[in-house]
Amino acid sequence: MRVERLGQDKIRIFLTFDDLSERGIEKEDMWRDIPKVHELFNDMMEQAYHELGFEISGPVAVEVFALPAQGMVVIVTRGKTGSTAEKDEDDDEDVYEMEVTLEESDLILYSFRDFEHLIEAAHRINSYLTNGGTVYSYQNKYFLVLEEVDLDTDRYQKLIAILSEYGEATPITVYVLEEYGKTVFADDAVKEITRLFP
Repeated sequence: MRVERLGQDKIRIFLTFDDLSERGIEKEDMWRDIPKVHELFNDMMEQAYHELGFEISGPVAVEVFALPAQGMVVIVTRGKTGSTAEKDEDDDEDVYEMEVTLEESDLILYSFRDFEHLIEAAHRINSYLTNGGTVYSYQNKYFLVLEEVDLDTDRYQKLIAILSEYGEATPITVYVLEEYGKTVFADDAVKEITRLFP
């Protein structure tokens, strides 16, 4: 579990599938209102408090983005709290209202520390893809974004395994890359890389 601050009232938490399975939570459980998920959320908020001093009470908006290979990105935004006079005397101080938004993404997003690693990965995954892929440069790393990968489960898992060998799953969203990153290859990145760097 990785926590980072996005603003005064906003944090981002990256959960790997290992983080979820350690707690006995399936990806689909994040859509359900069950004690295990509440416990996970409390753990996330505790870690956010210890690492960033981020404290919540009152309303919070929670956005959950499921990424197919990497895990989940959870964005928590503190709402503006009402006056304490409105609060019920019996309210526990840890009570907060959650408004949860869930989105599932079919994007595969991997970062590479070195362009050479990206070239090697592109050569290995080229046969799996008919087209597609965008490469961005951001914070001294290269990011490969693959959309709509239509493969059977076995080939999909192999594709992910190859990407994991050369790069790493990243909690950065494609929106951040589009806004702050530099586009290196806009279309058919994997085919272009293998053509230009044989």
